[in-house]
Amino acid sequence: MPPPSDISAPAAHSTPARAGNPGDRAWGWGITIFGGSLLVVAGLILYELGRVAAPSWGQLGYFKFLFSSAWDPVQEKFGALPFIYGTLVTSGVALLIALPVSVGLALFLSEMGPRALRAPVAYSIEVLAAIPSVIYGLWGLFVMVPWLRSSVEPFLQKTLGFLPIFQGPPIGLGYLAAGVILALMILPTIASVTIEVLKTVPPSLKEGALALGATRWESIRISVLPYARPGIIGASLLGLGRALGETMAVTMVIGNSPEIHASLFAPGYSLPAVIANEFAEATGDVHVGALAALGLVLFGITLILNAIARILVEAVARGPKGSRA
Repeated sequence: MPPPSDISAPAAHSTPARAGNPGDRAWGWGITIFGGSLLVVAGLILYELGRVAAPSWGQLGYFKFLFSSAWDPVQEKFGALPFIYGTLVTSGVALLIALPVSVGLALFLSEMGPRALRAPVAYSIEVLAAIPSVIYGLWGLFVMVPWLRSSVEPFLQKTLGFLPIFQGPPIGLGYLAAGVILALMILPTIASVTIEVLKTVPPSLKEGALALGATRWESIRISVLPYARPGIIGASLLGLGRALGETMAVTMVIGNSPEIHASLFAPGYSLPAVIANEFAEATGDVHVGALAALGLVLFGITLILNAIARILVEAVARGPKGSRA
């Protein structure tokens, strides 16, 4: 009988042989090129936006552009602050509305819902994700805005009017309308990712809680949700990333007023909306550069949020405190 070293020798040489296969090498190089091309495309986008935005940066300055509130194309005065504010406010409102609903739907579909209802509810979520943005905008303009103006905003003003965010005339169009529309649009994203995260929770955690006498809800609260928390945060940031970049539906219901207001009832503006509305009519280099600079700001915010979301979604696979599922 040959020694153990002789027996294991052929297996040791099998991996280099496979790695040296021309087909494998070609496939590996192809995948590498495709992956690297994404970085090249992102770099080209940043380069082109920076090149177009250079005249506005040179005339206005970085800090003046980011923290100024004036927006007057005739006098070439451009400030991004109202649009950054409007984008963050509407996206924040959307996240506050969509997150609890999405987590509730995910728990219903993965933990508590009857099997007969899971398929219809999951299909409804997929339908929401497939509806075009302009359809959301039309529905919001003709159905949701009148409803907000006649019922929701007067109720909020009557009950919570002591808060600055619920003061002012209820006109329907504004930050609140845009936030509600965005909540409907990001709900499928958050719910779908949360469902996948909940599937990674080890059954032993729930079974252990139930064995110790916990109710079904208590087992979810003390075992499922803490384990899935990083993934749920990641799903929320992914939804927030989509809300930040949404254009058409927000443009139709936000009111398109380049001003900063504390009230959610007031009209506002967002970064994607102003770019879509004014880019076709922009003539001067400074005006075009200012719009490109707004695109850079939006690109940067979205890139950072998506990177954070990716890290948090992967963290759930390692489990709490570094333990693996």
